[in-house]
Formats: sequence, structure tokens, C-alpha cells
Amino acid sequence: MKILITGGAGYIGSHTILETLENTDWEVISMDNFSNSDDSTFSRIRNITGKEIKNYEVDLKDLKSTEKVFEENPDIAGIIHFAAFKAVGESVKKPLEFYDNNLNSLKNILLCQEKYGVKNLIFSSSCSVYGNSDELPITEETGFGTPESPYGYTKQIGEMMIRDFIKANPSCSAICLRYFNPVGAHESGLNGELPSKIQDNFVPIITQTAIGDREEFTVFGGDYNTKDGTCVRDYIHVSDIANAHILGLKQLIKSQKNNSEVINIGTGVGTSVLEIIHAFEDATGEKLNYKIGERRAGDVSEMYANNSKAKSILDWEPKRNLEKMMASAWKWQKHLKEK
Repeated sequence: MKILITGGAGYIGSHTILETLENTDWEVISMDNFSNSDDSTFSRIRNITGKEIKNYEVDLKDLKSTEKVFEENPDIAGIIHFAAFKAVGESVKKPLEFYDNNLNSLKNILLCQEKYGVKNLIFSSSCSVYGNSDELPITEETGFGTPESPYGYTKQIGEMMIRDFIKANPSCSAICLRYFNPVGAHESGLNGELPSKIQDNFVPIITQTAIGDREEFTVFGGDYNTKDGTCVRDYIHVSDIANAHILGLKQLIKSQKNNSEVINIGTGVGTSVLEIIHAFEDATGEKLNYKIGERRAGDVSEMYANNSKAKSILDWEPKRNLEKMMASAWKWQKHLKEK
């Protein structure tokens, strides 16, 4: 069976490729124009798995180029769509770029899904669709809140586009996975987030500080109404998130129903920024240099998931604890330093 992964060179996309190659017999092709990633990702995948991945360097906003990929691969059984701009802070500064890229690329994927008869879609959504929710833990029934960033709005609109598309196409089905905060790296330590593409992701900033590439880092906000004044998030290992996409696609293929589901992917545990700093120090023995700064635009105070729907529908649950998340991220950072 052949599947298409868009954004395959990205952080979660590459780990989903690895999880697929290591745990299924599916053939994987990728689409990634490296606007938010690097082509060296596929060398790392080859080093880990011994397998080559065909990547099409295509801008998904270009419908004709996107259609050519489907024309060359008429036997695609499912699409896992990651390709999108994702930095919350950057989306506040460049909203139109995010709306243009994230929504037009999804539109073209849906057009191709319809035209070329691809029945199954897994969409990379986000807990940001809930906004600054007062309901904790957050369930899928919580409903859309007011997102704190244009990025969050693109995920809300993306989900609505998919819902309406599936209603209009009775042969198709989709699952939107609303995952929380991905962290960590592949257990080999040979694949993780690239330093040049991190932007404002927190754990890689921690590891860069620990390795000496940064002198210090800033914790954005120490006066939130949380257990220690810092933001609380549901941190989940990237490989556990990757596994959820595979289980989701298997479920769609098995059920063969015209349906659009939304499912939370998180651990169900809220961890503060200070707690994750201390967890990293405990797991690695490295002392971190940081300061408390002002709040950052687009951040919500507290978010963690109710993941019971993922457990019941996908038979999924997280396998890696906070210590393994931090240890794997540190292993990847040390690998980068040795190169």
C-alpha cells in the first residue's frame, strides 16, 4: 500500500515516515519543498532504516505541480497532510503568509484527493483550535475557542474545510488529529528538530543552551495563573504522535465509512515550563541558564488533553514518559554537536 506524506522532511513528518517504515510494510512517498525543513532529513531516514524515500520538491500552493505527483502515483491509498507553516509567534507577525500557505495547500490536497480518488486523509491539526480554554482537561467536545494566533485560525478553518469536503464526497473519510506539544527525537538520536528550523520551539532551545550554543534562554511569562506562574502544556513524544497517524490511517482503511473525526493526541498531563526545565536537568545532569521574561504574543496559559477518544477509537496511548522525551532530545542535540 502506498501513502503520501506531505511535509515529510519536517519534524513530525520525518518521524511519521520513520514510524511507518519501522512498523508497517507500506510504501511512502513525500512532498516537501523545504521551505520549513531540509533535504538532509532523507539522508537521516536512510541511515536509520536503510530505505530511500522518494520526495517531490513541490510547493503545494501550485495545483498543477501537485497534480503531477498524483498522476505519477495513481495508487495512493491515503494522505497524511503535515505541510504547513507552524510557528505561532511568526504567524502573529505574518498572518497573510500563514493563511495563504496553510489554507491554499490544504485546498489543493483536497482537490487532488477528489480528482484522483484518494479515499483517506489524516490532517495535522493542533490543540491551538481550542484557544485559551477554561475547560481542563480539554475534550474534543470542548469546541473551538478564540485562537491566540493566526496559526490557530488556519487549523480551525482547515478542519472546517475537511469536514465540508467529506460531507460532499461520500467515498472519502478523514481524521483530524489535534495534538498538543511535540517534543523529543527518534530513539536512535539520529533524527530530531533541525536547529535552523526551530524558531520558537521550547525544548530544542533548552538543549541548545545546555550544549553551549546559546548563552541563556528566556521563559516567556512568570505571572500566569498556573501552579508556578509559567505556562502549562501537554508535552508528548514526537514518535508517539507519529504512531497516532499510522493508527488513524489504519482505522480509516478498516472502517471505510464516510466520516470526519477529530481526535486529541496528548498525554493527559499538564507540565509547566519550569517543570520541564527541571525534568531536563534531572534526566541529563545538565544545569540550564535561563531568565523569566515578559509574556509572548499568542501564548495561552494552560492546555492539556483528555485523550480517552484516542484510546477508544485508535487503540492509542503514549508510550514514552517525560524523562524519555528529554533524554532523546538531548541525545539528538549531542549528535548534532558531534557532526
